[in-house]
Amino acid sequence: MRISFALVFITMLSVQLLSAAVSNAQDMHTEKVTIALKRESLETAIHKIEQQTALRFYYRKADIRHINNLYLPETASSVEQILQALLQNTFISFRQVDQNILLQKSQSQTSYEIKGRVVGIDRKPVEFAMVSVSEKVANKTLQTTQTDTGGYFKLSIAAKGDYLVKLSALGKDSLSVAVTLADAPVVTLPDLVLSTAVRQLKQVSIVSTRPFIEQKLDRTVVNVDALIGNAGVTALEVLEKSPGVQIDQSGKISLKGKSGVTVFIDNKPTYLSGEDLQNYLRSLPSSTLDQIEIMTNPPAQYDAAGNGGVINIKTKKNTAKGFNGGISLAYVQGKYAKTNNSFNFNYRDGKLNIFGNLGFNVQRGFNNLYIDRQYFTPDGSTTSFLNQHTYIYQHGQATTSKLGADYYASDKTTFGVVLTGSIRPYSRDYNSTSNLLSAGRQLDSAVVALNTEQYNNKNGGINFNYRHEYDKSGKELTADVDYIGYQSKINQQFNNFTYLPDQSLATQDQQVGYLPATVHIYSAKTDYAHPFANKLKLMAGLKSSFTKTDNLADYANVINQVSSPDYNLSNHFIYKENINAAYINVNKDFNKLSIEAGLRFENTNSDGHQLGNAQRADSAFQRNYNSLFPTFYASYKLDTMSNNQFGLKIGRRIDRPYYQDLNPFISPIDKFTYYLGNPLLKPSYSTEFELSHTYKNKFTTAISYGTTTDNVNETIEIINGIYYDRPGNIGTSTYKSISVDGTLDPTKWLSFHLYSELTQTESKSAFYNGYLHTKGTFVYVNPMLQFKIGSTWNAQLDGNYRSKLTSAQFILGSRGQVNMAVSKKLSPSTSLKLAVNDIFYSNINQGIISNLVNTNASYRNKNDTRYGVLTFSYRFGKTISDQRKHDANGAESEQNRVKN
Repeated sequence: MRISFALVFITMLSVQLLSAAVSNAQDMHTEKVTIALKRESLETAIHKIEQQTALRFYYRKADIRHINNLYLPETASSVEQILQALLQNTFISFRQVDQNILLQKSQSQTSYEIKGRVVGIDRKPVEFAMVSVSEKVANKTLQTTQTDTGGYFKLSIAAKGDYLVKLSALGKDSLSVAVTLADAPVVTLPDLVLSTAVRQLKQVSIVSTRPFIEQKLDRTVVNVDALIGNAGVTALEVLEKSPGVQIDQSGKISLKGKSGVTVFIDNKPTYLSGEDLQNYLRSLPSSTLDQIEIMTNPPAQYDAAGNGGVINIKTKKNTAKGFNGGISLAYVQGKYAKTNNSFNFNYRDGKLNIFGNLGFNVQRGFNNLYIDRQYFTPDGSTTSFLNQHTYIYQHGQATTSKLGADYYASDKTTFGVVLTGSIRPYSRDYNSTSNLLSAGRQLDSAVVALNTEQYNNKNGGINFNYRHEYDKSGKELTADVDYIGYQSKINQQFNNFTYLPDQSLATQDQQVGYLPATVHIYSAKTDYAHPFANKLKLMAGLKSSFTKTDNLADYANVINQVSSPDYNLSNHFIYKENINAAYINVNKDFNKLSIEAGLRFENTNSDGHQLGNAQRADSAFQRNYNSLFPTFYASYKLDTMSNNQFGLKIGRRIDRPYYQDLNPFISPIDKFTYYLGNPLLKPSYSTEFELSHTYKNKFTTAISYGTTTDNVNETIEIINGIYYDRPGNIGTSTYKSISVDGTLDPTKWLSFHLYSELTQTESKSAFYNGYLHTKGTFVYVNPMLQFKIGSTWNAQLDGNYRSKLTSAQFILGSRGQVNMAVSKKLSPSTSLKLAVNDIFYSNINQGIISNLVNTNASYRNKNDTRYGVLTFSYRFGKTISDQRKHDANGAESEQNRVKN
């Protein structure tokens, strides 16, 4: 019978009053009934009990309708004993009030269930088999139960994650099942077969669907494959679809409007920044990516570099025995055709495991850039205009590779080596026309530039790693030694033709430049983790790194095919830096409260030396400083179901200047724009606070506040009509933000995810024209709809929009895009996906530059953002559960500061 709880209590109260006069009341402890069940429901069992006794049951039908397939041999037992047998491994409790038995769902129900049936090779149920579940990494047993007479079992788990279900029975082989709990509350395993002893069974892996977003104590995790629109694109496009991540026209990455983000690949530095980082991320196919970890406040074991936080891009690790792998082929068609392809493999035999991946893509694209400048006198009268249109065609290819090996010397000790490398040759062709106009917008002259830049970038690294597990509790020691080498060669050629209004050639000049650069990074670190019995875990570590960069800029002017050195632009800069660090980190889980606190100390020693030439003298600088970086995290659960959780994050970070930014050189971008380094740059420090609330692990609302001193930002200065672009320290920068990140699954075939934020930024600093004070508020929304169409089809519709954004001297215009994708699963290991990006061609970079002396400037840059992607992927191999993950090395922040 189905009634409301209010009616249940009213009815029971009435029955209590009436039953006071009844002398022959029945007791479920002594009242006996005889029933038998053969794959029947709990509701059927209740009816059979009520037919034999005066006891009556009250319950919600929704609470018990999933309890089916009950098996009970014919027996005569008390009502209490029968109910105990029927309700074991469920969340239903019972109690008697006079002649009535109330069934109700336990308030301590956990969030996830794992259930299944154990059978023998004859397909008959295995009774009383031992079933336990443990954490996959820590190997800590969480719950143990037995199968019933039908071979059925049920386990309850409090949190999502990776687990091992272990089964054993007398005279049978044991079996381990790897289970990943994600957004599905119930995981039902297929029949698990226990064979007779001696015969060894293969492992089974049952994985529930991974959610797009996972919220953890100190980071947000994005599962790349959860979005079918991520197939066939590059790491850069995947980043642009991640919550809170924004990328401007120069490739600068920001989180919640805050720049200074450090990017890692598998906790290894990416070497690059700005435009070079943007190009490198374009060389990584999305098919090689597994997860993106977004940390606005990274814990103490991470290097303190990166005021805006850390983005760690984790690549896929094949974890299978024998020879296994996967292939992804993608064709991309925008204005120009491109490809993104990858292959990864794993070979495991005995104590040796070899793994690797290879990526190759063909890159073609364009930038259609318009720049308008208006010059005026101090009284506001216009003197002239400059309208510049530049079409940039970029083309090339990229090959990335990774090869590693692990040797399992024992169950507790592993030695490993990982080799990484990439080759990225590409070119840029500039076709630019600059019209210089009078105050009345009459043409004074036009400069036509035909410029080319040829890049040949190579990098390679080797990592030696060691891990020793002292016991299964998680006590372990790890060590990493790294060498990373980076080499870049750039050949530039600038051809400028100046025409008069009558289109006659007035002047012609040519300039060539050769810019080789090398970076050598050496690093060693060690980490120790020690868990204690009272859920307290201690981590500590040491690290030392040494970096040397060598940058040469060799420019020459060419007149009548005769070149002469340009000593104003030529230079040779050598920079050395040593960073020594130590940290301690402690975390502890209480009943409802989780706390993590850490402290990191870093000592920095650096010196730069610019070698002179025939017209310029040597110059040098040194800088030494020490810094402390505390971090603190707390999470409190208001209820045992974890429906409501409050979180707190506090941390301090540092942003050291890019190596090339410290080089006091001048490099031409075009005839009217030059880039300059700044040897006076100081490191910037930031502090951030975040308070959050999470509801049912699906909706997270966060309020953030951060402040930065001496923030390194791009600055523009006008001297005699020429733009000088250089990095500079902005005195103080603050941001205030409120964000909402939520997932809603209204039906089995529809899922909706939304990230949105409202952020205010403010900058104050001494500046070229006196004082800089800018302030602005922007809105960012990133919705996504996923549709499951049958068992083999999926579709996706997503997009983003950001309103006008103020960033120090720049005001970036609003921009947005709409994307769609559809996928077809051809077989369990083969799939085909089609996606269209920026359907309405609305993702356009535009904005204005403020705080210029007697100048107004604006820009508009349109590139190849609308394109279609067709992806074919094929995978083979069976997963196992004991592979290592190569997520860390010792050179974690140094490489991110290499700018070229």
